[in-house]
Amino acid sequence: MRPIEFEIERTVRAPVEDVFARLIDIDGHNAWMAGTGSMLKQTRQTSSGPPAVGTTFVDETSQGTMPGDIVELEAPHTIVFHWWEKSRSGKLKFEGWPSYRLQPSGEGETLVRHRGKLVSYGVWRLGTPIWRRLAIKERTITVDALKASFEQESSTPG
Repeated sequence: MRPIEFEIERTVRAPVEDVFARLIDIDGHNAWMAGTGSMLKQTRQTSSGPPAVGTTFVDETSQGTMPGDIVELEAPHTIVFHWWEKSRSGKLKFEGWPSYRLQPSGEGETLVRHRGKLVSYGVWRLGTPIWRRLAIKERTITVDALKASFEQESSTPG
């Protein structure tokens, strides 16, 4: 079975450098993802140093703990994360590659192209239509939360 792939676009009212900085701040995701209805409960960077290719993280989700790493990073335009979930016996169940491509769009705005890619393995492939719907829902929540985090900042009196 082929991977599940889809793309979501949003225009964010913030410069591309600010949007990129928010996306690579893995621990910072907890602030702007809180209360969104996402399956993500908490995320944390597990390797030291500034985010770069090879930086590792762990997502605590309603479905369990999923490790991951950054597999591509080109400031301030591209970041690709990779995460995976294994069964208790150590067999791969799922892998995902959420990626963000950013480009300036208008005065102080950024076009965010978020591409989701999900692969299921073994018996988990049988649920592909369900995983597709869940993946699109989850990734839409994430991109909308990113956009909303900048809108809330701009509407807050300084």
